[in-house]
Amino acid sequence: MENRIIQLFKRKDKNILSIYFTAGYPNLEDTVKIIAELEKNGADLIEIGIPFSDPVADGPVIQKSSEIALNNGMSVSFLFDQLKDIRKEISIPLILMSYLNPVMQYGIENFCKKCSEIGIDGTIIPDLPLEIFDKGYKGFFESNNLSNIFLITPQTIENRIRKIDALSSGFIYLVSSSSTTGVKTTEVDLGQMAYFERIHKMNLKSKFLVGFGISDSASFDAAAKFTNGAIIGSAFIKSLEAEGSIADKVEAFVKQFK
Repeated sequence: MENRIIQLFKRKDKNILSIYFTAGYPNLEDTVKIIAELEKNGADLIEIGIPFSDPVADGPVIQKSSEIALNNGMSVSFLFDQLKDIRKEISIPLILMSYLNPVMQYGIENFCKKCSEIGIDGTIIPDLPLEIFDKGYKGFFESNNLSNIFLITPQTIENRIRKIDALSSGFIYLVSSSSTTGVKTTEVDLGQMAYFERIHKMNLKSKFLVGFGISDSASFDAAAKFTNGAIIGSAFIKSLEAEGSIADKVEAFVKQFK
């Protein structure tokens, strides 16, 4: 079966809405409910964050959600158990985001096999070095039909971008700025637009989704102008803090982008 991320980009090339949330937040058993409601309300892609005690790329909102999720009892093994029947009800692509430490503790080959077994389509591991992936781990991902998503920033040099493009099978995560997640809440600025346009003009083979600082329909539309869509994390996690049911909170959040 062709990877669901690749299938998604074949049928939809623009305005892809990817939502990130932390597994086990706000409550340990909310993970599957949130996934189901996101698909029901029109999210195209879901990134499920595995909470980690030292999330270097994450801002305060995601850090707080990770701390709560860890205190709730979330772990790699527990998440895999929660998701073991997810493909009985969910058809859109699912990505796991984790730092390298929890993946290595689980065993990277076992991690990839388990992802394939339960129907995960890709991973984002921000601190996995490109060269280590290429020379050591790529075969585990390929044999399990698993896309590993690499990140690039405004400072990433052209040669490295082209290496990432050559190694990418799902999409490239275009980090909008040099900050952590959730820091910017304003619209995408002119400098970022120039960066998106520069990447666009490189004529790379890969698809691109923009993340970091995408918080509302205006920033989503601006980011999507030169890319295939955008990723929203901190703003969605904040929305889960509100009163009401998971269903109501997810519906209210996603509808602003549809």
